[in-house]
Amino acid sequence: MRKRFVAGNWKMHMNIAEAEALASAIVERTKGTDFRVLVAPPFTALHTVSKIVAGSHVELGAQNMAAAEKGAHTGEISPLMLADIGVSSVILGHSERRHDYGESDSLINSKVVLALSHGFEVILCVGETLEERDTGKAERVVGTQLESGLAGVSEDLLARVVVAYEPVWAIGTGRTATPEDADAIHAHIRRAIGDMYSSAAAESLVIQYGGSVKPDNASGLLGKENIDGALVGGASLKAEDFAAIVNA
Repeated sequence: MRKRFVAGNWKMHMNIAEAEALASAIVERTKGTDFRVLVAPPFTALHTVSKIVAGSHVELGAQNMAAAEKGAHTGEISPLMLADIGVSSVILGHSERRHDYGESDSLINSKVVLALSHGFEVILCVGETLEERDTGKAERVVGTQLESGLAGVSEDLLARVVVAYEPVWAIGTGRTATPEDADAIHAHIRRAIGDMYSSAAAESLVIQYGGSVKPDNASGLLGKENIDGALVGGASLKAEDFAAIVNA
């Protein structure tokens, strides 16, 4: 049975003191949940938050990772650095990385393969723009991102991959795909994984929904057959809202 998984992506928010307080509140408010819970603070707060969540049920994630272990890569963060402070999961291919910073499918794949080689779990983000959805290309775009992102990833390694479907048009806009629309793409992702790997791999794959998830829509989304959790943005910045989603 797939384990439900809610991850909070704090993006470029929270100084160290704020991150410490938020992480402490999330640990307290989500105690006893049956869900997996993860927080992904900004890089500057990772070390502080690692101490807060150590020994608790809350896992530590990073929002991005370089495609290299070390070297002349100004401004980048390597997998070795992330491992050194206790990060267990890395979010890769987020729509903001794809569209705001021009990350290609091949670059994202390089990061995925490197992260898996260092023992991280990967949250691989896929999703279409509004134009792509309106022109009937949503499934094709998501399928291409999935195939490219997982190139060279064996079925054994796929066990450490979570896919997050995040329609670009629903991130930070207040708009959300209906539970039925979201579940349809999640089902498409599961079928694609079945074609790429096996029916067993497809059945065991955890697929999160990310796109303006809030306490008032979480239960409808998480109640769908193929939606196994959420990658939460803005609502993860308030402990009470994030806990409400976890407890939905």
